[in-house]
Amino acid sequence: MVTAVIGSQWGDEGKGKIIDYLSLNSHYVVRFHGGNNAGHTVVNSYGKFGMHLIPSGIFNKKTKAIISNGVVLDLETLLLEIETLEKAGISVKNRLFISPRCHLIMPYHKLLDRLYEEAKGKQKTGTTGRGIGPVHADKVSYNGIRVSDLMDKKSFSERLKIQLLIKNKILAALGEKPLLEKEITDLFFKFREKIKSFVSEPYSVLQKAIKAKKQILLEGAHGVFLDNDWGTYPFVSASTVLTGGATSGAGIPAKKIDRVVGVVKAYTTRVGEGPFPTELFNKDGELLRKEGNEFGTTTGRPRRCGWFDAELIRFAANINGFTELAITKLDILDAFPKLKICTHYVLNGRRMNYFDGDANFLSRVQPVYKIVVGWQQSTKGITNYKNLPKEARAYIKEIEKLVGVRVSYISTGEKRDAIIKISH
Repeated sequence: MVTAVIGSQWGDEGKGKIIDYLSLNSHYVVRFHGGNNAGHTVVNSYGKFGMHLIPSGIFNKKTKAIISNGVVLDLETLLLEIETLEKAGISVKNRLFISPRCHLIMPYHKLLDRLYEEAKGKQKTGTTGRGIGPVHADKVSYNGIRVSDLMDKKSFSERLKIQLLIKNKILAALGEKPLLEKEITDLFFKFREKIKSFVSEPYSVLQKAIKAKKQILLEGAHGVFLDNDWGTYPFVSASTVLTGGATSGAGIPAKKIDRVVGVVKAYTTRVGEGPFPTELFNKDGELLRKEGNEFGTTTGRPRRCGWFDAELIRFAANINGFTELAITKLDILDAFPKLKICTHYVLNGRRMNYFDGDANFLSRVQPVYKIVVGWQQSTKGITNYKNLPKEARAYIKEIEKLVGVRVSYISTGEKRDAIIKISH
């Protein structure tokens, strides 16, 4: 069975925990898009980890972790993650597989990312500065350097030489010093020695696993509304975040995906620039940030916080084909006497849908709220649905009703076992 786990908001939904939990019964966990601009927090018996590239399922010793061709790699970050895992007693030897088709984030990508943002001034996109946009731009303009090139020293040197002829001219035009070929070559050849044992095309492995009906978990890296096509463009990521991205990003046919679990926070958060209809600028927003420790895993930036937006999640559910929802951070709402759920938007007196316009449109819509009663008692660590306060159960039911998708998992804390599984 193939299960896809997809973030349903602007990222930071708690995918890492849900994937860590589901990986206990998985043979393979696959990252199929994005790069180290993603950050998945995992808390288990080994400790607390911020995962950026290696699939969160690596903590299950029986699971093999695959970084497939749709992922762009910062090798320094990857090697640091491997080192961190090994120090924690988690071996990745013969368990981590990296597609040679992955594109490499080069030093000039990070520089260009920063310089482009500076040049935009007040119109900046709010990127993570990790070089993600520039490396994808090189990928689609036939200027990319892949892991397979690094495995062939001659190919790498030839491609790097050409790229520096191009990139140094751009860097100079933007006031930056040119990069030196030898320094980059020496650095990446050191990286090469450390990663070459993990490089192996996973396509046939996954195809055989599908035929053998093995449990495969697809790990979404970002939230739906950061998708390059269907997100709040241009305040998005560079890759395809949707379920269908697994076909191009991992070679898995869409019809082979059996379950699609949409991970959604019990409220809404966003990092960086872009529209956010339910954003709160009052004490409720501050309380959400404080109680939820809402600071980015990747950037450390404070997250913008707001009420649950059912209009967004309905769209995410429909376009991805969610079969079920996983609600995270329910316990963060314990302190609120009243809660609000955005049921839909209006603009100039008319009901509007998310897909009716662009980012500028979304910044002008007005959310329409339904007020529900809070429970004001601790739900932290509850593992049985019946033990939730009746008001919390009513909140979950209201989400199911508005989104049109059943809830199968409810997270009630950071730890792996702080979760409710609902049997339908």
